[in-house]
Amino acid sequence: MSVWQAIILAIVEGLTEFLPVSSTGHMIIASALMGINELPITKIFTVNIQFGAILSVVVLYWRRFIQSFDFYKKLALAFVPAAVIGFALNDVVDAMLESVIITAVMLVLGGVVLLFVDKWFAHAEKTSINYKNAFMIGLAQCVAMIPGVSRSAASIIGGMAQGIDRKTAAEFSFFLAVPTMLAAGSYKLLTDLLKLEISDLLKFDLVKIQNSFEVITADDLQLLLVGNFVAFIVAMLAIRFFINFLTKYGFKLFGYYRIAVGVLLLALLAMGVDLKV
Repeated sequence: MSVWQAIILAIVEGLTEFLPVSSTGHMIIASALMGINELPITKIFTVNIQFGAILSVVVLYWRRFIQSFDFYKKLALAFVPAAVIGFALNDVVDAMLESVIITAVMLVLGGVVLLFVDKWFAHAEKTSINYKNAFMIGLAQCVAMIPGVSRSAASIIGGMAQGIDRKTAAEFSFFLAVPTMLAAGSYKLLTDLLKLEISDLLKFDLVKIQNSFEVITADDLQLLLVGNFVAFIVAMLAIRFFINFLTKYGFKLFGYYRIAVGVLLLALLAMGVDLKV
């Protein structure tokens, strides 16, 4: 993977991670079109640059993160379903992530849902989130373990279904992304890249931990640093755009876009294009 390919993937990640369009589908298309989808570094890179995207949320909303301890209690409660279900179904989720067809179909189906969301929840006007709301949003987020669903869309719709307005639900979705993506990204980094088991960390096996880090080359580290920086900058811009656009226009345009991307993926598969992830 070249530096320019890394930058392109990071731009795609930053643009799509917090929009309700499924970053997974876009990363599949981008890496396949550049012919790097089967490189070992690509899977590692796409997981790692999520950390840059996470940091953008903390920087943009830093005041909310120091506002009160109650904020963290709600985030923790919302995070619990994903932590429990994700750990229990890790192998199932990994198997689904290998299926581009599932991603494409869910992009289309999710797009259809977004065409009607604004009408279904037109009277959602609450601007605050209580503990029950937080937990239910966390449950809704778990649907995004199916590739192509979009974590952002699932959690925002989960909030709107409880009467919370679009802006408030979207911002809480951003906040919830921090512990969710941090945990998932760290786990994938340890197990896929460093080949470590949780038991190795619990035993504090320094020799094994040190040896595992030797697989990261200087070139890999450069790509990861560049990718995280680009994803951080682009994600900040995307979040600002999304909040303004969502408040004014709703989800319908994103719905049409998802359907188009899903159909494109299915068309590429039908033409025999290798989209292996």
